[in-house]
Amino acid sequence: MNDDDSARHNAKMAKKKAARDKIMATKTDERGLVIVHTGKGKGKSSAAFGMIFRCIAHGMPCAVVQFIKGGMSTGERDLILGQFQDVCAFHTMGEGFTWETQDKSRDVEMAQAAWAKAKELIRDERNRMVLLDEINIALRYDYVDVAEVVAFLQDEKPPMTHVVLTGRNAKEELIELADLVTEMELVKHPFRAGVKAQMGVEY
Repeated sequence: MNDDDSARHNAKMAKKKAARDKIMATKTDERGLVIVHTGKGKGKSSAAFGMIFRCIAHGMPCAVVQFIKGGMSTGERDLILGQFQDVCAFHTMGEGFTWETQDKSRDVEMAQAAWAKAKELIRDERNRMVLLDEINIALRYDYVDVAEVVAFLQDEKPPMTHVVLTGRNAKEELIELADLVTEMELVKHPFRAGVKAQMGVEY
């Protein structure tokens, strides 16, 4: 890069920085967000746990409620229960995916228990973030009433508490309520090529 190219680049970046700084100066609000991770692609829970680990790293009390996943050991759960229970409460309330349990009444019972625990944790203002992992699946099958969830988040969520809801097929009512919605798009997945779920990638 010659001197003229360097000067043009520096001027362009300075202009871009000035515009960016002007935009950032208007962003002054701070509040607890409702965050939805949905879509057919992999990474919904992984991204949510990334935020939980950020909270842990900052010493911010947080909590996880797993609505579907059952007794299977996962890296994130083992790490949190083994080293970070003092800052992150972890509750695995599900018993596996619905096609594994094959007992709808039991699934509904467990989902309702998970929702009760979720409300308790969200109401506790000490928790800066609460992750409701795979709640969208429970909502999709009407194990938990989406209208009740929306009303609770609107009326009872403390102002500074972040709530993250993951799972495919997020209900429209939840998307409408949320402050941040990310849809993971499936482009390619090794499962289709006969590769099973692997430690460190899926769990």
